[in-house]
Amino acid sequence: MMEQQGRKIFNIRRSFFFLVPIVLILIVIVFSGTILRRIGSMLVVDEKPQVSDAVVVLLTGVDYYPRLMQAADIYRRQLARKVVINGNRKTGILRELEDKGFERCCPWYTDVVRILTMLGVSENDIIAISAENAYDTVSEAQAVGGELIRRGLSQVIITTSKFHTRRSKFIWQRMYHNQLTIHTSSATSDPYDPHRWWKDGRQIRWVMAEYGAWLYYWWKRWSFGSAS
Repeated sequence: MMEQQGRKIFNIRRSFFFLVPIVLILIVIVFSGTILRRIGSMLVVDEKPQVSDAVVVLLTGVDYYPRLMQAADIYRRQLARKVVINGNRKTGILRELEDKGFERCCPWYTDVVRILTMLGVSENDIIAISAENAYDTVSEAQAVGGELIRRGLSQVIITTSKFHTRRSKFIWQRMYHNQLTIHTSSATSDPYDPHRWWKDGRQIRWVMAEYGAWLYYWWKRWSFGSAS
């Protein structure tokens, strides 16, 4: 009798350990799409543009040209009086080459200004800010935001890649919460799709890098007590 009960318990346990992985796999299959879509969508903040002093095109990241197109569209709709670009990044190696006599063939902003004017932006309404030492979203915000304030611009629209909008807005608002009013407008022609990002290798890299950037931001604040 006891032997039969033992076998019954053993069979129940064996069935349990066999069924649990199957159930978990089925749950993952059924809900994976929902979870992955949520992961992709959490990175995106897209607001209706408000009339502002300027639209700021962020440089750090990928797919820069859709951002320029978005900024030009905002300008043409008279939602921003100025278009702000930044660039002229310089690494240590580039500075060494400059010390040896290297000179650019033309100003760093030349091609960007040509694109914007082609898209309908008056050259007089383009503000080009040299940010030689900007290497990420935080340092870019420090370099560009300070210059915006110096020029008397107080309400701005940040345009960047879709997956970069939430982090960039968070950083800019935290840095300039009582000095600048920040809105965001993601580049509509940006190829990122928060509902299908896991089906494209390039977009998988973007999502992984963006969540990694969030982790690095909070680790840096926790480790060094950075105010930015």
